[in-house]
Amino acid sequence: MPITPPTHTVERSLRRAGAEVVAGVDEVGRGAWAGPVTVCAAVTGLRRAPEGLTDSKLLTPRRRAELAPVLAEWAIAHALGHASAQECDELGMTAALRLAAVRALDALPVRPDAVILDGKHDYLGAPWRVRTVIKGDQSCICVAAASVIAKVLRDDLMAEIGAGHPEFAFDANAGYPSPVHREALAEHGPTPYHRLSWSYLDALPKWRHLKTVRRSEEQDAGQLSLGF
Repeated sequence: MPITPPTHTVERSLRRAGAEVVAGVDEVGRGAWAGPVTVCAAVTGLRRAPEGLTDSKLLTPRRRAELAPVLAEWAIAHALGHASAQECDELGMTAALRLAAVRALDALPVRPDAVILDGKHDYLGAPWRVRTVIKGDQSCICVAAASVIAKVLRDDLMAEIGAGHPEFAFDANAGYPSPVHREALAEHGPTPYHRLSWSYLDALPKWRHLKTVRRSEEQDAGQLSLGF
């Protein structure tokens, strides 16, 4: 089935309501066991999108890697924000996402009048003017651009981290669950880049004592069981 390309429909609606600068925001790393959660904010205006732009998850790794530098140059502005594994543990995922998003938005050269946020949950909140869009990374050009840039740059970051921990194959799994990742955790235990409040530690008797408890008691949907 052909992929429907994203459009400026939502951005045009926000512009008609008075927003001159609109940023698309998307995250990557929510469900990872290791590494930061990363948010990209992209301002693209009403420019025609580069050929093939869509949600990063619908693109091959090779196509994402080709497209990301094109998008970075094509966009009017873009910026990334990260919340570390330790911040995810301490704050919980909702607050960590907000922290990363605010860092990305604050790093833009101009403050957006409105933000298009992928998904149905507004984890950003006041004072930002937010429009949530389910599957916004497929339907909104600025959000799709943010999704590709965020994914590629976080993958590159995880590959750099993985150079010091080759047994975890972070260059291949980006900190997400995989057979190699699971086996390395069972044998070696978590690295300094692992989230220690995540539920995967419940299935690791040898390392279970390292699990931390958040000050916040929220349960994050991104936490997956180890599945041995």
